[in-house]
Amino acid sequence: MSRDVTADAIRLHDRFTHEGLDRRSFMAELTRIASGSAAALALLSSIEARAQARPIVQANDPRIEAGPSQLPGADGASIAGYAASRRVGTRSASVLVVHENRGLNEHIRDVTRRLAVAGFHAFAPDFLSRGGGTPADEDAARAAIGRLDLSQSTADGVAMLRALAARPGGNGKVGVVGFCWGGAMVNRLAVAAEGDLDAGVVFYGPAPAPAEAPRVQAPLLIHLAEKDERVNATALPWVLALRQAGKSVRAINYHGAEHAFHNDTSAARYHPEHARRAWAETLRFFREHLN
Repeated sequence: MSRDVTADAIRLHDRFTHEGLDRRSFMAELTRIASGSAAALALLSSIEARAQARPIVQANDPRIEAGPSQLPGADGASIAGYAASRRVGTRSASVLVVHENRGLNEHIRDVTRRLAVAGFHAFAPDFLSRGGGTPADEDAARAAIGRLDLSQSTADGVAMLRALAARPGGNGKVGVVGFCWGGAMVNRLAVAAEGDLDAGVVFYGPAPAPAEAPRVQAPLLIHLAEKDERVNATALPWVLALRQAGKSVRAINYHGAEHAFHNDTSAARYHPEHARRAWAETLRFFREHLN
């Protein structure tokens, strides 16, 4: 499969997963791009995230304790999620991990465990938990994400940041990292949380209006993919506005990278070198601002 065909398929898949293109139209156009239905299915399997992909940190890793957990939302309601911490360690900072528009899944649980191995207490909330939780069907999960009241979700996020900062055994510091839809949520939380957030890391997330930049207090690290035109259309002006407002922000635009380049469950999008660098920069950033 040529790179141009794969790139065209990735653009199309982005329209399907983020811009409301229906599945029938998506598959018809993908079949045209791939020059056949069998080739289209093979191409799709390389682009879509694989639910059963092998995690980088196993759920039973002896270095950590991990499992279902919950935190209070804005109105005291329980927000279900997944938490992970080192079994032995000093007082640790906390990190909220915000999922993509597919909801809380095994990949995000794996990312949460990676943070635990690095020495943080990590909690990944299921922002669909008020409606019964993330469904197994990804199309249904994306549709449910699209129906969320973002003001309610943002308020829940701020409440969870405060709960994590007050966590017994913590050091009082709290950060947030998010991917795609979750990256957009990190930007929203940076605006809404004021002094209740100590550091935020955005992975290719759409950004708020530049006029919101003066409200941000926490330092931000923003990872962008060069080929991600949809996200960059708002993210690049956001970075500029943050700089003009005198905020602490660092943006890294990864050459040749596609949207979701950090997600190792999607073969066509995943960029191992950029993913390793982005993760190393993320850990370095959190250690600088949270420890």
